[in-house]
This record gives sequence, C-alpha cells and structure tokens, in this order.
Amino acid sequence: MAAKDAWAFYCAHAAGENMNATLVLGGARSGKSRYAESLCAKPRVYVATAQAFDAEISARIAKHQQQRGPAWTTVDAPIDLLGALKAHDKAGQWVLVDCLTLWLTNLVMAEKDCEFEISALVAMLANARGNLVFVSNELGLGLVPETLLGRRFRDLHGIMNQRMAAACDTVVLLVAGLPLALKGRLPSPR
Repeated sequence: MAAKDAWAFYCAHAAGENMNATLVLGGARSGKSRYAESLCAKPRVYVATAQAFDAEISARIAKHQQQRGPAWTTVDAPIDLLGALKAHDKAGQWVLVDCLTLWLTNLVMAEKDCEFEISALVAMLANARGNLVFVSNELGLGLVPETLLGRRFRDLHGIMNQRMAAACDTVVLLVAGLPLALKGRLPSPR
C-alpha cells in the first residue's frame, strides 16, 4: 500500500467511519463469484466488468445474469469502475464488483495507466459509505507467462491483489468451493 493510500485508510478507521470492504480471491471455478453474491443483502448492485467479445463470453454473461435474477441491479463498468462505485456508494447499499481481473485486463488492453487506476480504487475504499465486495482471481500460483505482456499483467495483477487485500477489512480465499478467511472473520451469507 502506498503511503498516501495507507494514510487515507488509517484516517478513515481512526475517524470511526463505517467501511465494509471484502475481497474474495480464488482460482477459476473455485466458487468465488457465488460466494461473493451470497454476502450481499438488498439493496444490491452488481458491477460487471466483463465485455462480450465473442459468443462464448456472451453466453456466460447471460447465464450469470439469469442465475442472479431480478433482485440485482446490474451496472456494466468494464473500464470506469471508479465511476460506477462512486455512483452507487451510499450507506446501506451493497455493491459487488465481479471481477477485478477482467477490469485490469480491460485497462491493459485499452492502454490505460493501470497503476494510477489501482491507486485510485484503493484510495476510494477509505471513504466508501456502502458495503463493497470485490472478486478477483488468484493468478500467482501458476506458470510464469511466456510473453512479456503476460508477465506484465501477472505482475500488475499481483500488485493489485496485494493493495486491495491491505485496504479491505476482510479477505477470503476460495479453494474448491471452500472459503478460507485470510484477513478478518469469515463473513456469513446474507
């Protein structure tokens, strides 16, 4: 966590602000999205970062929307995640971001300043009024990517996960559908 982000985080907690941010990590098909959804009470907003570039992804998005049902308000934010969070950040509101990995992918592909965007997201957490749940993949356990772009992405992703984990109140790792508390107490489904 950068010194500026750490200071903002400290000030928010020292002032007694009600920050409730949870980071849910896991590998592909670990159950992280389903678990993260179970943590959110109504009213709830689902901030989707996926972009439908092909038929398979379009089908996955449609399946996720159908499984969530009408109890969720869905907001598409493939790049402007901070704007979507600010627009829906209010006391009592639950906001689920699924997922940070796709958001970072979109930033890299759009040639955005990823480190700036990550810093802005982390800084935003210190002033959040609602309940935020973030989903992200754990990529650091696999092979070293073959390409320069792949290694750059893996490194940025690892830095993002570290900074988000430092800033969030609770961090949960999903392995084979089982939640493991890494930081804070294991949240109960709502």
